[in-house]
Amino acid sequence: MTILTRDEDLRKIRESGRIVREIFSLAKKIIREGLSTAELDRQIEEVIRSRGAEPAFKGYREYPASICASVNEVVVHGIPSDEVILAEGDIVGIDVGVRKNGYFTDGARTFAVGKISPAANRLVEITRESLSEGIKKAVAGNRVSDISNAIQSVARREGLEEVRTFVGHGIGKRLHESPEVPNWGEKGKGPVLKEGLVLAIEPMVNAGTRNVRILPDGWTAVTTDGKLSAHFEDTVIVGRKKAEIIT
Repeated sequence: MTILTRDEDLRKIRESGRIVREIFSLAKKIIREGLSTAELDRQIEEVIRSRGAEPAFKGYREYPASICASVNEVVVHGIPSDEVILAEGDIVGIDVGVRKNGYFTDGARTFAVGKISPAANRLVEITRESLSEGIKKAVAGNRVSDISNAIQSVARREGLEEVRTFVGHGIGKRLHESPEVPNWGEKGKGPVLKEGLVLAIEPMVNAGTRNVRILPDGWTAVTTDGKLSAHFEDTVIVGRKKAEIIT
């Protein structure tokens, strides 16, 4: 796990996180009907490299792209393709990792393509809220499962289901570090959070069953019932009173 206390290290990881934020601003501007997910990937990679950084996902366990672009029933790890063309009413989850100054940051947002249905909008907003509530628990002295329980509580309150196949994680010197941060669980369990610990908190919430299956490409995870899924993620630094969101 990465625990940061030195100002210089904090400056470096914040710079990495700013690039992720910039990517989300770009994605919000360019996502539209008729755009391929491959073109989205190309534009985002160009931004990453132009900032003197590296796309953290590209080549990771032989993953072929710089982002994951997960449309509608795709939960996570959708591989960008020239054949996947965004259409009015779609939702698309963009997951991106950046390495800069020796530090990794990771984030995800789910975007609407044009006007989306009320049900899709509700799913996106509830998933966003579950991330926000989870981050509120990323405070020194709490336990990992306090984050997990906050995420699950929002989803279940709204009659939605949190994905359990994939979890959040520590991050910093490496893309994936300990501890794992599940999106479900009882309060007061797991490791105690320490000030300076860097975490990637990432709820994925489904409109139907939480169950997923992996497509033959070995990466793309879809809901087993074909219903929509949304994904939000931020890299945060555990604080004494509240977490610092750096993406």
